[in-house]
Amino acid sequence: MEPFVPGKYYHIYNRGNNGEDLFRVSDNYQHFLRLYEKYVHPVADTFAWVLMKNHFHLLVRIKDLRGETDLPGFKNLAGLKEKFKRNHPQASQHFSNLFNAYCKAFNKKYGRTGSLFEKPFHRIPVDSEKYFRQLVIYIHTNPVHHGFTDNYKDYPWSSYGTILSLKPTKLRRNEVIGWFDDKANFVAAHEQMINSGKFINFDEYKIDGINYTCQVFETWQVW
Repeated sequence: MEPFVPGKYYHIYNRGNNGEDLFRVSDNYQHFLRLYEKYVHPVADTFAWVLMKNHFHLLVRIKDLRGETDLPGFKNLAGLKEKFKRNHPQASQHFSNLFNAYCKAFNKKYGRTGSLFEKPFHRIPVDSEKYFRQLVIYIHTNPVHHGFTDNYKDYPWSSYGTILSLKPTKLRRNEVIGWFDDKANFVAAHEQMINSGKFINFDEYKIDGINYTCQVFETWQVW
């Protein structure tokens, strides 16, 4: 699997090993989010997310931490930059640390052993504005598509409500709204998807002649 590229957007998703549930009670979801903030937030900006009983989706942008070496008042940071580049934290490891930490806590709580998540976790680069917008909608409406709720607006384990809220958040809320021009269009775009009854199938998704199919989708059994 190719390493993450700093500054690039990714659709990250995974499910329970052999379709096993990842979340059984509310505290499971909350603990996953606490660990997410600990392990992932330092290396990635988050634009949309959803957690469901047996799988999840994330839309993130990998932070370019190397830029932090461009400090005013220093004439020559070439050596420091090179050292930082060599020691640049691998975002993949941070995600793995998240999954391992959650699995350890989950196994301890429920007296189980072995892996909880499918390996490796799946990711697809997001390099189109239209793909970005459609993916945000797909993520937020996914619980309806899979029958976990009848109303995505009330589903508690997604970023939809956070994007419309005025409360402080580490989610890149303003940038998401900007991709839809304003909140009204953001809301309308989601409603249009639900009302159409047509959910995006990302394993056959094409935009402007570009096929975004990824080999990893060929083995993901959509349930």
